[in-house]
Amino acid sequence: MNDTSPRYDATALTRYATGLLQATGLAGPLADTVADTLVQGDLLGHDTHGLALLAGYLKELEGGRMTRVGAPQVVSDRPAAVLWDGQRLPGPWLVHQGLDLLLPRARELGTASLVIRRSHHIACLAVYLLRALEEDMLLLLACSDPNTASVAPFGGTRAVFTPNPLALGFPLGDGGGVMVDISASITTNGMSNRKHKAGEVFDEECLIDAQGRPGKDPAVLFAEPPGTLLPVGGLSHGHKGYGMALLVEALTAGLAGHGRADAPEGWGATVHLTLHDLDAFGGKAAFLRQMDHLAAQCRTNPPSDAGRPVRLPGERALQRRAEQHDQGVRLHPSIAPSLQEAEQRYGLRLADALR
Repeated sequence: MNDTSPRYDATALTRYATGLLQATGLAGPLADTVADTLVQGDLLGHDTHGLALLAGYLKELEGGRMTRVGAPQVVSDRPAAVLWDGQRLPGPWLVHQGLDLLLPRARELGTASLVIRRSHHIACLAVYLLRALEEDMLLLLACSDPNTASVAPFGGTRAVFTPNPLALGFPLGDGGGVMVDISASITTNGMSNRKHKAGEVFDEECLIDAQGRPGKDPAVLFAEPPGTLLPVGGLSHGHKGYGMALLVEALTAGLAGHGRADAPEGWGATVHLTLHDLDAFGGKAAFLRQMDHLAAQCRTNPPSDAGRPVRLPGERALQRRAEQHDQGVRLHPSIAPSLQEAEQRYGLRLADALR
């Protein structure tokens, strides 16, 4: 993207995405939540996990692989620990419903956790961290997809894990907050797919082929036998990403009792959410005193590159979100072409959302 890329009105984009989702039969409240979550991803700048996912979601709905209406099944319910079967309902809707469930429990009990098995894909994790900033909570969120694999364990050559993202969000005293959204692999499937379709390679070696040789070309993921993404740390320190992947698997599949030991059902997710109420521990004021102090030490840290001052995780995303709300959203150039077939079927136009 560049400064000449077209800009879209965020509200109109949400209305457009909602219309397409409803046209496939997704119930109205679910479509509203999914559409808003995707657009929020683009507002934050996570353009592989915003509207870039919409065409895939529509195909899943049309093929009956994403459930159009219903509610999660409560498998287990204790005051501070809940397990849902998501019934393959849309992931963004399930996660927001889960946060609605956890917020009053965390305020009462101090901490509350929910694990969701058999969710569909949950889109951009950073979007849900906004809820923690708004509600003065600390949110830990983790996700795995037991139905596929693209990351090998450290020292191996055959995929076992997905990128297994882990996210953390909490407020700061300046009205902003910290939003960490990272993966156990160096890069993601979404970025690898995008570069492969565009005939591009990565700047650094973040993949290996089936023989364990490192490389930059995502084409190795589509070879036979396929290569894999490297865990965080790469060939020298990949035990760190490997350990992180196992942590996510334990928080999701392990606690859910459902994961890679079960028959795959298609693109989906197993999800872990834990909310901590700041007032239940040392108190919000004490929390902010500590974290604001750390934030200041980070922001004023002498940078290695004078032109690139140190930022906090999520700081630029929050700035971008505010800017794009005011000035319009720039979408990755691959998004509009990906939606043309759906537009022809359902009579909606992305161009109508242009500012």
